[in-house]
Amino acid sequence: MSARVISFHYTLTDPQGKTLDSSAGRPPLTFIEGQGQIIPGLEAELGKLNPGDKKRIHVKAADAYGTHNPELVFEVAKNRFPTQDIKVGDKFRSQASPIPLTVTKVTETHVTLDANHPLADVDLTFDVEITGIRDATEEDFAGCGSGCCGSHSHGCCEEQSEGHGGCGGH
Repeated sequence: MSARVISFHYTLTDPQGKTLDSSAGRPPLTFIEGQGQIIPGLEAELGKLNPGDKKRIHVKAADAYGTHNPELVFEVAKNRFPTQDIKVGDKFRSQASPIPLTVTKVTETHVTLDANHPLADVDLTFDVEITGIRDATEEDFAGCGSGCCGSHSHGCCEEQSEGHGGCGGH
């Protein structure tokens, strides 16, 4: 079976029902199957649907952004930061990862950073509507598609609103 391009509208919510992201007011999100452009649990379910289908899809954390990895929490000397006015909850960018580093602790001399995805350990719910499905072309692969729905570090999209890629993204 050849890869397909799937377009869909979505609303992403957390376990408490809070909306985290939505394509409302924007064009549908489009991705190429099998390219790692969206989270695996969502991609697997979308691949079973047809144009016009609407479905609520529950994705466990392990099939979304994974579980919290304690090895991604580390300390850095406070004097290595461009500012000393650092607070818990602040986010910093690293050239090594598209995921923002979140400050979890600040002392006189050190800052503790968490490089886990902000949605690690979070089960997600997507309300989706498939707007189109077609076979992928060489041009689609050359352009890397317009998907970014939760791509990990291997997608080709830029950061979107709230520091996440579309659809719960980075």
